[in-house]
Amino acid sequence: MTDLILTAGTVITMDPARPRAAAVAVSDGRIVAVGSLAECQAALPAVAVTDSGAGALLPGFIESHGHPMLSGIATMAPARSIAPWDAPTWADVLAEFQKGIAEVAPGSALFFNGFDALLHEVAAPTAATLDAIFGDVLAVVADNSGHGVYFTTAVIKHLGWDVNPPANPVGGSYGRLADGSLDGTAQELSAVMSVAMPIMAMLGGNPLHSAMEFFAVMSRAGITSASEMTYQDSLKQGYEAIAGMSNTPLRISLYHVTTAENCGDPFVSSVSDELLTKGGLKLWADGSPWIGNVAITFPYLDTEVTRRAGIDRAVAGTPALNYSREQLDAILDRYAPTGLQMSFHVNGDMGLDIVLDAYERALSRHGLLGTDHRWRLEHVGAGRADQFERAARLGVGISMGPFQFYYWGDLLDGEMFATEFGSQWQAFRDGFNSGAVVAFHNDGAVSPPTPLLNIQAAITRRTRSGALRGANQAISLHEGLAAETINAARLLHRDSLVGSIEVGKLADFVELAADPFEVNPRTLAADAAVLGTWLGGSRIDLDVFMGVSKTVDHSEHEHLRAHAGHAC
Repeated sequence: MTDLILTAGTVITMDPARPRAAAVAVSDGRIVAVGSLAECQAALPAVAVTDSGAGALLPGFIESHGHPMLSGIATMAPARSIAPWDAPTWADVLAEFQKGIAEVAPGSALFFNGFDALLHEVAAPTAATLDAIFGDVLAVVADNSGHGVYFTTAVIKHLGWDVNPPANPVGGSYGRLADGSLDGTAQELSAVMSVAMPIMAMLGGNPLHSAMEFFAVMSRAGITSASEMTYQDSLKQGYEAIAGMSNTPLRISLYHVTTAENCGDPFVSSVSDELLTKGGLKLWADGSPWIGNVAITFPYLDTEVTRRAGIDRAVAGTPALNYSREQLDAILDRYAPTGLQMSFHVNGDMGLDIVLDAYERALSRHGLLGTDHRWRLEHVGAGRADQFERAARLGVGISMGPFQFYYWGDLLDGEMFATEFGSQWQAFRDGFNSGAVVAFHNDGAVSPPTPLLNIQAAITRRTRSGALRGANQAISLHEGLAAETINAARLLHRDSLVGSIEVGKLADFVELAADPFEVNPRTLAADAAVLGTWLGGSRIDLDVFMGVSKTVDHSEHEHLRAHAGHAC
């Protein structure tokens, strides 16, 4: 590693003791001085000064909740993205379907990720719908939420389910016709993966390369640390391989799914834990607001939008819960003594009450109240101020998803829910006011990795259309930056290493085109665009990183295709 003194138009440290600086001195991958140029030259007197050319240098952005490897495999070639930001209309989706049909090799299959009934403005497909498009082609269409999947009759026959339809797995379900046969739909992780895994395994291509493509996408968005929130041991070899590559752009924290019997075991790897570490365990309390299976106390509206999306108003609430309270208690009792963080996907306010009840019981029973346990809540779309305050009292952190508000806010407010609920979705101001540690995430590939756009949405409370909704929930720019840097590092239990520009921490930086405090908040993401990132004092060269893919024996990673998919 080369020692250096780095300058920019301004250095925003996210360190309250010294919020701004002119330069940063780096030695052996760590920060050794922050302050004036003279102070940094005194720390490294023989080192030349490097002008980054950036308008602002900040600590690298941190994705507190993501799925880097699985998102790459599910959205990059040979898989195909039909997410609304790639294929905005149903006509665009149909065009992608036809392109896939024209290009699919004999004996292979097609996998499309990103269908959204709400944003594509069309009902979720069934086997009957897809058969009319794909005929006998093995085709699977994954819901953008990660909580649903749709497939052709050819897939049903390929899996032998036309003769022996499977029973619903624990935590998941299959859609069925009146006679009990499958209708070509499935919901929740266990059922979704039973369909996706065998089809993904048939796609061919280089799955590690696909994963690396998404790593590069995240890096271009300014991200230097991320989490894998659906980790299982089948992904270990791939993550280790990427961590060992030249110019690897991300540090990864793994959160093991509790459906894996060995999820409580320590993580052992030859890779430095600065690059790859196990942070905790992942559970799902409810499902997705976009397909209607969230545990909420208030109803979905009966509108053209919710009817077209196939949202069953009877499912929202208690039926949407993935565990009984007894099951939650048993899981937490089993794993609380491991010292691993608990991390709960929960969108609905009803689900959040139940999770907080279970958390409080387990934290008390296992002597963790008042300790630095860092247990977490994920998404909390319908979370209320009193719930966030309770989380703060319990020492529980909150990872919020501004993307939910940005992309779906116009539908949430008045089309899906009454304004009193929909306009308050992703209640950022209440989260910060509670005193809890609040971080932001994109949950790739549920939305593109865009930390600056997350901040823009949270400080302006403006949706993708530019509409102002729930203005009372806007936060400050400083709070938004903290949510993507130091607060996210705290949620990952990595704040001793990253998240701010301070002496002793790793030299992970993001270069921005302008000082974010000097641009129009409504155009923040464009005006303060990401120019590049640094990891451990080295500027990341993504061309070098992606070029390494050509030298890797991808046959060692073919198994990754069979484990693709994500669940937020």
